[in-house]
Amino acid sequence: MSRKIRALLLNAFVLPGLGQLYLGRKVAGIVIILLVNLLLLLALFVVLKGASPLIAAQMTSGSLGSGDIIAALDSVAVYGRALLAAIVLIWAYALVDIIRHPS
Repeated sequence: MSRKIRALLLNAFVLPGLGQLYLGRKVAGIVIILLVNLLLLLALFVVLKGASPLIAAQMTSGSLGSGDIIAALDSVAVYGRALLAAIVLIWAYALVDIIRHPS
């Protein structure tokens, strides 16, 4: 298996940016990995922000239904979709970057 295919598989299935590191492109790999991790951290923050009313309701009343969960997370759904789109775009960029990079 060629180095380029291994790098492509690392980017596709392990972590975007890891293929760049494998090919010796340290700056590009580190930047992509940092961006993906930052976006994942932001996504976690958004989910916790949406879930905080649920946590408070669970602590006070003890009852929580699936409709309550959907309603609470619906308030942050736009941010979640935007973050997911950004992660997918970075993932796709990392794959295209490996394909276009001369071996």
